[in-house]
Amino acid sequence: MEIYNRYYKAMYNTALRIVKNSAEAEDVMQESFLSAFTKLHTFKGEVAFGAWLKRIVINNSIYHFKKQQKNRSVDLEEVMYKVEDNDEVASTNNGYTELKAQKVMETMKSLKDNYRVSLTLHLVEGYDYEEISEIMNISYANCRTTISRAKESLRKKLTVNASL
Repeated sequence: MEIYNRYYKAMYNTALRIVKNSAEAEDVMQESFLSAFTKLHTFKGEVAFGAWLKRIVINNSIYHFKKQQKNRSVDLEEVMYKVEDNDEVASTNNGYTELKAQKVMETMKSLKDNYRVSLTLHLVEGYDYEEISEIMNISYANCRTTISRAKESLRKKLTVNASL
């Protein structure tokens, strides 16, 4: 129970960023904890337990999201994103940065799913291209291209919104 209490909020937020629905994020998080506890014998201690658990949550979230997308024809509810990338939202004024970050959060929901997921993994979760390519089951080159295009798409949408 102590492990659950220590990690559940962070793992829920990780799942929520990917599945974009609070009830589904809760389910994914619960399934991930169950999976982690039943596979605890496979934890080798090469990485921190939290990192190992987060990988399970991310993999389960992506699997769940893809499975749900096949059955949906409308967008899922909006989720909040935190983007900390200097070329995206940096500013020397903290209030201005917060305002820009909110605009980025709003705009992220309109990106294509693969763009949104790859940017979340890269910018929010901190995974590198190689890890993201493994998680999303795409080539390294495709991963770099997808993230680059996702950033460009986000920039364009932010520029259009700023001029309105």
